[in-house]
Amino acid sequence: DGGAAYFKDLFDRCAAMMARVQSMPQPVIAQVHGIATAAGCQPAATCARAAAAYCTRVGANGVTIGLSCATPMVALSRNIPRKQAFEMLTTGDFIEADRAVELGLVNHAVPLNELDSTAKSLADRIASKLGSAVKIGKQAFYEQLQMPVAQAYAYTGEVMVTNMLNPDTVEGIDAFIEKRPPDWSQ
Repeated sequence: DGGAAYFKDLFDRCAAMMARVQSMPQPVIAQVHGIATAAGCQPAATCARAAAAYCTRVGANGVTIGLSCATPMVALSRNIPRKQAFEMLTTGDFIEADRAVELGLVNHAVPLNELDSTAKSLADRIASKLGSAVKIGKQAFYEQLQMPVAQAYAYTGEVMVTNMLNPDTVEGIDAFIEKRPPDWSQ
């Protein structure tokens, strides 16, 4: 079969991993430095948050060797403006970390020696929130992106109702009103 079965298996496993990153209850944070190209760009674009060192270059440059970066295209085209994604995919040009921030591919560009602490800070800020709210919010975020606007509002309205009925959410709202830290059960 010329390797078709091998390649199909490889790309099926890669797609399953990217889907798993988005279906996990916790947001996954990418920490990127060096060159993140094609299959390195894809996980950075798939993760909910990303920090990159200034020395980072990101690209989908398969086209330079005659290969369309079709699977990295999925995450890339859902994270940055369409025209910029198409340009990256059809020229193979790399972008620097600052440009990746401008486009929304990564959240922060920092010196390499601050990359670990920046990623940890992002994780700590998320971890300090009510886990069930983060989980339901992450799931709703990715689900509603696939829906027409009216359906997305109906779906997210149901998510809000479910979230509002959570006793820990009630405690969080009460704590906010009473100007005190919440006493969550998590």
